[in-house]
Amino acid sequence: MDTQSLRARADELMAQFERMRSGVGELQQKLRSVSATVTSDDGLVTATVGPRGQVIKVEFDPRIYRRPNSKELSATVTETIRRATDKAMAQVEELCRPLLPDAQFQAHMDHDLEGIFRQLDADLPGDDRT
Repeated sequence: MDTQSLRARADELMAQFERMRSGVGELQQKLRSVSATVTSDDGLVTATVGPRGQVIKVEFDPRIYRRPNSKELSATVTETIRRATDKAMAQVEELCRPLLPDAQFQAHMDHDLEGIFRQLDADLPGDDRT
C-alpha cells in the first residue's frame, strides 16, 4: 500500500472516528431510551423490554385465568419476550448503523469477535516484506 493510499485510509478512519465521537452523547441517550412492547397474538400477554432485551415488564390480561395452561402460558410469554427483544434490537441497530461500516457493524451486532478482528486486520495495510 503506498503512502497516498495510507493517508487516504487514515483520513477516512479519522472522519469515522470524529462522527462517532461527536454523536456519542446523543447516541447514548437514545440507546438508553430504547424499549419495545409486544402483545402476544392472543392478546393475553404483553412484554416490554429495554435496549439489551432485558425484561422491564410482563403484563397478563385477566382473561388468561379462564383457561389455565402453564405450558401454553410459558410458551406465550417466552415468544412474546423474544419478539419484543427482536424489536428493541432493531431499534438499537437503526441508531448504531450510521457509525460503523456494514461488515464491522454486523460483527458487533452478532457479538462476533473473530469477525471484528478480521475486519480490523483487513483495514490494516499488508506486510509487503517477503
